[in-house]
Formats: sequence, structure tokens, C-alpha cells
Amino acid sequence: MEEKKFFVHESSYVDEDVEIGEGTKIWHFCHVQRGARIGRNCSLGQNVNIGNNVRVGNGVRIQNNVSLYEGVELEDNVFCGPSCVFTNVVTPRAHFPVHGVYARTLIREGASLGANCTVVCGHTVGRSALIAAGAVVTKDVPDFALMAGVPARRIGWVCECGRRLDDVLECECGRKYRMRDGNREKCCQE
Repeated sequence: MEEKKFFVHESSYVDEDVEIGEGTKIWHFCHVQRGARIGRNCSLGQNVNIGNNVRVGNGVRIQNNVSLYEGVELEDNVFCGPSCVFTNVVTPRAHFPVHGVYARTLIREGASLGANCTVVCGHTVGRSALIAAGAVVTKDVPDFALMAGVPARRIGWVCECGRRLDDVLECECGRKYRMRDGNREKCCQE
């Protein structure tokens, strides 16, 4: 038998037709469903559910009690805090199930989602954006945006390293940013 290059705790279930990258660790009471693709060096905390056909990039950290439903995609190096919530149906009804018609939700590279935040389906969270704990994302989030509140609104900008940017958009780590095309709602790295 070929030696697995990833770890799955004995209390977890991995369905058939699943790809799991080298160095990934899947901890207690998780379920990875058919067609899911999980990249290298990921960590799935306790009680994580990865739905059918979900894509998870490399280096992703998913904390306890998170469910990624079909239609959700996480790019590389995304952080999902404990109990953050995703949806996949815009107008759910128990007596009118949609069966396979799911809104796409994309979490771009390096974004971080705080504990207990909610990302309503059909939206994109931009690269290296930071969503505060408990925030509710109801619209697309620009790259490097710091979002907080219900509904979430942009309250500042963050560096790729995660620190809040000052008014001149320079980080103490040395990275510099600018407004794209003079638009104060679009920040990009220099």
C-alpha cells in the first residue's frame, strides 16, 4: 500500500474521489466530501466539513467548526477563523431545494476571515483582505480591504503581512501601497 503523504485523524471521513495534497493535516471529526480538492500543507481543525467539489488552495488554515459548501473556493494561504460561516444559496427554502444550483463564493489569495464572520454567497473577498470577527460580508470586498460590522464595510486597508496601513499606505514591514487609478476604494501594492 502506498504511504499517504498527508494526515487524516481516525475520527474523520474522506469520501472517494477526493484529492489531498502532501503535508495537509485533517484533524478530529472532519468530513471531506466527494470531488473535493485540497492543496498542499493545509490544516483543517476539528469539525470541519468540506462539501462536494469544493476547491481549497495550498497553505490554507481552516479553524474549528467551519463548513465549506459546494460553490465555495479558497485560493492559496487563506485563513478561516473558528466558526466562520459560508452560504451557497441566495434564497434558500426547505421546501424548494435547488439541488446543484449554487452561487459561487471566491476567497482570494492570502485573505483572512475572522472568527464567527459570515460570507454571504455570490461574492468575492479580495486578495489579502481582512474580515473582522463577527462581520457579515454582503458584497464584494476589494484587495487589501479591512472590513468590519454588520453589514461589513471598509474601515481601512491592510498590508499583505496583516498590519493595518497608515494614511500614506506604508507598512512598517516596508511594503508600500497606492490607490489604483486614483480611486480611494481600490488599493494595490506598489
